[in-house]
Amino acid sequence: MSKAEAYITLEDRYGAHNYHPLPVVLERGKGVMVWDVNGKAYFDFLSAYSAVNQGHGHPKILNALIDQAQQLALTSRAFYNAQLGPFEKAITERFGYHKVLAMNSGAEAVETAIKLCRRWAYDVKGVPANQAKIIVCGENFHGRTSTIISFSSDPDSFAGFGPYMPGFELIPYNDLPALEAALADPHVAGFLVEPIQGEAGVVVPDEGFIPSAAALCKKANVLFIADEIQSGIGRTGSWLATCGDCQCETGSCERQTSTYTRADILILGKALSGGVYPVSAVLADDAIMLTIKPGQHGSTFGGNPIAAKVAQAALEVMEEEALMQNARARGKQFREGLTERIGHLHLIRGIRGKGLLNAVLINDIEDSTTAWDICIALRDEGILAKPTHGNIIRFAPPLVITEGEMEEALNAMQKVFSAFEHH
Repeated sequence: MSKAEAYITLEDRYGAHNYHPLPVVLERGKGVMVWDVNGKAYFDFLSAYSAVNQGHGHPKILNALIDQAQQLALTSRAFYNAQLGPFEKAITERFGYHKVLAMNSGAEAVETAIKLCRRWAYDVKGVPANQAKIIVCGENFHGRTSTIISFSSDPDSFAGFGPYMPGFELIPYNDLPALEAALADPHVAGFLVEPIQGEAGVVVPDEGFIPSAAALCKKANVLFIADEIQSGIGRTGSWLATCGDCQCETGSCERQTSTYTRADILILGKALSGGVYPVSAVLADDAIMLTIKPGQHGSTFGGNPIAAKVAQAALEVMEEEALMQNARARGKQFREGLTERIGHLHLIRGIRGKGLLNAVLINDIEDSTTAWDICIALRDEGILAKPTHGNIIRFAPPLVITEGEMEEALNAMQKVFSAFEHH
C-alpha cells in the first residue's frame, strides 16, 4: 500500500463518509501551490472553496496566528479581549457598517443573519409573532445546518433530514418578477441571496439583478441580505461581488462606486481569515444589529483573540498586495485563454465566471462521470479542481496566482480537455 493509499484508508475507516474527496493526499502548501505526501506539486484551483484567497502559508497571516496564539487564544465573550475591538473597527470601517457580529463558520454566520432578520421583523417592522418569512433562491447554497437545508432545493442537502423549519419561500434565481410578487406579502422580512451562486456552478446573474433586487426590497421594507461567504474578500475582483464591475486601482474606494449595492445584512467568511482559522462575520447597521440583546445569541469561540488578529491581517494583505486587481486581470486571462484553447471543443458547453471564480460546463448529462474523470486527469497533470452539480468544474485559484503560473495551468488544461474530446 502506498503512502497516499494508507492515509485515504485511515479516513475511510475512521471518518464519516460525508465527503467524496479527489484521491490526492496533501501535506504542504505555499502560494498557489500544494504538494502531496509523495512530493508532487499541484496548482490549487479550488482554494478550499475560496477560503485561501491570500494564498497558502501567507507569512503575515501566519505570523498573526502564531503571535496571538502565544499571547492569548480564548477568553469566551464573558470578558473583553484586546483584539476583538480593533478587528470590529477595521471590518466595519472597511465595509461601511455600524456593527459586526463575529462568528466562526459560514453556516453560523448565515444562521446569525436569519435570527437578526427575524428579530428586526418583529421588533421594528411589526410582523406578527412567529410569522416572518425570508425569501431565498432555488439552487442556493448557504450551508448544511438543519435550518439552512430547510430552504435548499438540492435533494442531496435536504432529503432525509426533515422535518424542516418553516418560514422560507423559494423563488427562481435571477428572476425579478418572481421576487416582486413574493415581496407583496407583508410578512416578508428579508431576501437572502448569493450575488454569484458558487456551489450551483458559478451562476452569474444578469447585470441588473442584484441592484434591482435590493431596490425592490427597500421599497417593500424588506432586508436585503447578501451571502458573500464565497464571493467576497476579493474573489470576483472587488472587495464584494455586490461592488459590481468596479475598476478601482487603489483597493480603497470601491464602496463609493456607482455600481455598489449595499446589503442591509452582509455575510462574510472563508477568506476573511486567509484560510488559516475559522472566522465569519455578519455586518449590519445599529437599527438591525441592536435588536439582539445580551444572552440572545452568541458563540464561545466567536470573536476570539486569534480569530480577530488573523482576520485583521487577512484584510490588510488583500489591500497591500492589490489582490482584487490581480483577480480581475488573471480572471480575464483565464476566461479568454481557456476559451481560445478549448472553447471550440464539442465537449465544452460554456465557460463563465467573474474575477477568479469561474466554471467550465461540460456538454454531458448531469449524473455522468465525465467531469469527475476530467478532474482526475487534471490532477495527473498537476491541477486540482472539483466538479459541482455533476457536469460543472469550478476553477478558483488563490488570488496570488501570477500571469506565468496561469499560463502554465491553462496549457495543462488544454491538454486534458483536448484529450477528452476524443473519448
